[in-house]
Amino acid sequence: MSDLTRPNRSYGLVIAVLAFAGLGASFMQTILIPIQPQLPQLLHASSDATPWVITVTLIAGAICTPIAGRLGDMYGKRRIAMVLLLLQAAGAVLAALSSTLVPMIIARVLQGMAAGVIPLGISILRDVMPARRLGSAIALVSATLGVGGALGLPLSAVVAQNLDWHMLFWAAAALAIACFVLYALVVPATSVGDPGRLDIVGIIGLSLGLVGVLVAISQGGEWGWGDGRTLGFLIGGIVILLAWGVFELKIAEPLVDLRVSARGAVLLTNLASVAMGFALFASNIAFPQLLEMPVGAGIGLGLSLIVASLVLAPSGVAMMAMSPVAGRLERWRGPKPLLIAGAAVIAVSYAASIVFHAQLWQILVVNILLGVGVGLGYAAMPALIMQAVPVSETGAANGLNTLMRSLGTSAASAVVGAVLAQSITTVHGVTGPSEQGFMITLAMGLAAAVICLVLAIFIPRVKGAHTDALTEPSTQPDEVLQP
Repeated sequence: MSDLTRPNRSYGLVIAVLAFAGLGASFMQTILIPIQPQLPQLLHASSDATPWVITVTLIAGAICTPIAGRLGDMYGKRRIAMVLLLLQAAGAVLAALSSTLVPMIIARVLQGMAAGVIPLGISILRDVMPARRLGSAIALVSATLGVGGALGLPLSAVVAQNLDWHMLFWAAAALAIACFVLYALVVPATSVGDPGRLDIVGIIGLSLGLVGVLVAISQGGEWGWGDGRTLGFLIGGIVILLAWGVFELKIAEPLVDLRVSARGAVLLTNLASVAMGFALFASNIAFPQLLEMPVGAGIGLGLSLIVASLVLAPSGVAMMAMSPVAGRLERWRGPKPLLIAGAAVIAVSYAASIVFHAQLWQILVVNILLGVGVGLGYAAMPALIMQAVPVSETGAANGLNTLMRSLGTSAASAVVGAVLAQSITTVHGVTGPSEQGFMITLAMGLAAAVICLVLAIFIPRVKGAHTDALTEPSTQPDEVLQP
């Protein structure tokens, strides 16, 4: 049955399933954070090797999102999303059965690939939702990229401290399977374009280039930014990406249409996405350490991991709560003012945090405000992208935008981690990052938010048919899969 013949109440169910799948995919990014210090013992590996079980998940997600988006445009978004959910489930089961490093890394790669579910879900919404509900629906599914991590952290901490750590992955497997079943039962199939030719060379080039850049970014703090390995991966990745870009411009059916991506609205939105991703993750690195450091350090609040996670979790709730508000604002004023407002709220939040960070309630309020700002900004980005690209390229374009956010978060993780590591000092017998290190981190978050704000202001107004296409749902189902 076509999505447009379903009763209106089914739209809410479709949104819920797409958001649930997005939460599950983003949850994979933080599932191991609570037990990261114990990973060398749990996996019988060195402390230098175990960070890869987190790094490879981020890299796999960054690589998979634009590729999955393009495959969705070619072969059906629902079909590709369900394949990713199966890979996520397989990865979770493998991780649950693993107690050594190599199979765990393979499992985490499979789990990371599920990040492509989020941009595919956003593109599905464009195909099936009526205009009056599209804005708030996109806002909710887009926000799951940050919400899953914020809500997943305390849940992971509770499970890790009270049960066998493998239960984290059995729960993740059950979540992925549930999402797959719900996708099959609820999410309608949508139209597909002419499959054409799959750009294998483009996939290989993008993958190798991103691996080089992301490995350099994620490991630079550990290896040293002047280390030959860091420079080799970084320079090699950039060279490969430049060659990939030249190749993509010359072929008729590229993996990513760089001509479309170079349009002012798309380019500036993607650059703003990098800045907002950095601003989001800078707080995710700094605030947990600030909350958990012993009081004797002079700046820490001495909270346990679970309590600190609960203090930070309302940020994710704020992101979710903003989705209906963002939808109404987007219909009223458009997505550009929404992105400007989100960046401004984040900037104000960071400015306040530089002054007010000494008490628990201050960090709680600042973090909630950050959630509000991210919720607004993440709602605006897909809407801006979809206004500026053809309907046949929404999957790939949203995948590229999600990649830009991931680049921002990966850069924040590396840079903020390096700043805090270099500021380590000992105060009253307590060793940890200094207050100056935290202030520099918060100032970098403020700078990223201001950069995002400036870029948002200069995003040009989109002219042409693609703006209208944002409100016209597709009525043609996939050829094979039907709900």
